[in-house]
Amino acid sequence: MNFSELSISGTFIIEPELFCDERGVFRRHYCTEEYAKHGINTEVMQGNVSENPHQYTLRGFHYQLEPHAEGKTVSCITGAVYNIVVDLRKKSKTYLKWEAVTLDSERRNQIYVPPGCANAFLTIKQNTIVHYYMSQLYAPNSYRGFSYRDPKFNFKWPGPIEHISEKDNNLPNYTASF
Repeated sequence: MNFSELSISGTFIIEPELFCDERGVFRRHYCTEEYAKHGINTEVMQGNVSENPHQYTLRGFHYQLEPHAEGKTVSCITGAVYNIVVDLRKKSKTYLKWEAVTLDSERRNQIYVPPGCANAFLTIKQNTIVHYYMSQLYAPNSYRGFSYRDPKFNFKWPGPIEHISEKDNNLPNYTASF
């Protein structure tokens, strides 16, 4: 597994090493030893799958407050997403900065989002299935979210937002909560 740290500290793109033969392709999707080498919490408390039949489906921005702040590894099993991470850690050099990456099933890349950062993605292909490893369990009282339209961030999306839950569509703009 190859880890490349992004501009937001503790956020990594993870690219697999592929082992190919006449049977197909094999790759590691998660490895505690590799994660630990990069200072990533290796505890996995929950795994989630998001099935998105439509292109331009938006999910997010979501995060959890301490003591339930979660790290997450996000990958596409099928399709592709435009994924944005926002640093909400007040003591971070990149506080309130955001970075976007494309994750897709062809490249088999993943992103690790550290605790204290919010995450959202927009599907850019139909029939996109996203898998997450979470370092914490979902804690409804710690859950927070903010609007994908928040003018404070001026997010650039690669297409129109055509499918979004009522909850995500009605999230307020961000207010500091850490």
